[in-house]
Amino acid sequence: MIVPRRSRPAARILLVDGRGRVLLFRFDPADRPPFWVTPGGAVDPGESYAQAARRELAEEVGLSRDCGAEVARRQVEFLTLEGVEVDADERYFRVDVDAHEVVTTGHTPLERRVMTQWRWFTRDEVAAHPEPIFPVDLLDLLAATDPTEMPA
Repeated sequence: MIVPRRSRPAARILLVDGRGRVLLFRFDPADRPPFWVTPGGAVDPGESYAQAARRELAEEVGLSRDCGAEVARRQVEFLTLEGVEVDADERYFRVDVDAHEVVTTGHTPLERRVMTQWRWFTRDEVAAHPEPIFPVDLLDLLAATDPTEMPA
């Protein structure tokens, strides 16, 4: 019997500091190799994507602010950390900050267990990093949403 993938709306944040670096979290699950991802997560029932982005930014990073307009959308299939096959509708929001120290007091027990590290990556470091980084087209997303690279 084939079980259909569960729909998973998600809000993800491209958090970029004043030096052009992007914040990524390293996930170290027991059932697969480590990987890095942008902050964000599933949209809760009754939440908009923008509301979820604001909540996730506060919970995962400790930054309470509006995330602005959606800048990108991706449809991806993957296995969640809880072992559920999903078809994710991911909406991306870009947040630019001068600097920010990550505060993890809002992490869930699951996040505390598997989100073992975080760091700010330059674009060159993203391109050269040996562990998987998601989304796989992160550099393209950053370039497409960079206000300094947009035509006048």
